[in-house]
Amino acid sequence: MTTRIVNTHEAKSRLSELIREAEAGVEVIVARNGQPVARIVPWPGTPPTRVPGAWAGQVSYGDDLVGSDDEVMAMFDGATEAAAT
Repeated sequence: MTTRIVNTHEAKSRLSELIREAEAGVEVIVARNGQPVARIVPWPGTPPTRVPGAWAGQVSYGDDLVGSDDEVMAMFDGATEAAAT
C-alpha cells in the first residue's frame, strides 16, 4: 500500500484529488507541522444484511455437548447446600 503525507494547506487545496487517491487504495495522511493529525480513508460501504438462520443445517456437533454432566451438577448442588447453611 502506498502512503502519501500532505500538509494541511495542500489537503485543503487538493481535497477532491486526495479523496480519489484514498478510494484507489493510497493511504493519505494529513500532517500539521510535520506531525500526522488525520487520515483520509475510503468509506467502508454498507455491511451485508445478516439473515437469521443462515447457518442452519451447516454446523454439526456431537451428542456429548448437549445435556448436563453429573459431576458438574453435583458441584452446583454442593455449592447451594453450603450457601443455605
